[in-house]
Amino acid sequence: MPSLDSEDPVQLARTLLDECKKRGVYLACSESLTGGELASTLVSVPGASAVFLGSAVTYHLGAKQHILGVPGNLLHSLGAVNAQVASDMVAGTLKLYAPALHFDGLEITTVQQRPSYSWHGLLALSTTGVAGPSSDGFQPVGTVFVGAGLAGGSISVEELHLHGDRSQIRRLAVTAALHAGLREILSLD
Repeated sequence: MPSLDSEDPVQLARTLLDECKKRGVYLACSESLTGGELASTLVSVPGASAVFLGSAVTYHLGAKQHILGVPGNLLHSLGAVNAQVASDMVAGTLKLYAPALHFDGLEITTVQQRPSYSWHGLLALSTTGVAGPSSDGFQPVGTVFVGAGLAGGSISVEELHLHGDRSQIRRLAVTAALHAGLREILSLD
């Protein structure tokens, strides 16, 4: 894999959306440090609405707790930047967006239930981290966690230690999240 800073996030988004489309899998996100940049990158691809449901920007601890169901005691004891929070954000995103699939009369199925690539599944991505310029009191600047998981499947979380200014770290986190999504969707093969 090339370095994150040499990749075009829009091309990665296009590839991820195409792979989701091929497999009948919808995509949703929850974002903290990226503040909507992941969603913005995805919707910059024409036709994204065929599979992209949306993104919950849960920047504040209370939003993570009340919108995504991340336990408040976890957030207060360890902060928002850790693997468990990234995993809980994915789980909360799956729960939050699954009902949207019923809007079109689609029934969401889980990884274990899928008979073929004609199923309607849901892939969730999450981003949480410290973009700087200062630490959050728990983790140093550049610490990022990206999560990815399919409905009914396991959730994977990757820890990254990124370098650069605030905007560079956020952009690299978007690229890392897109890669995590691609790994997850390609694991269906």
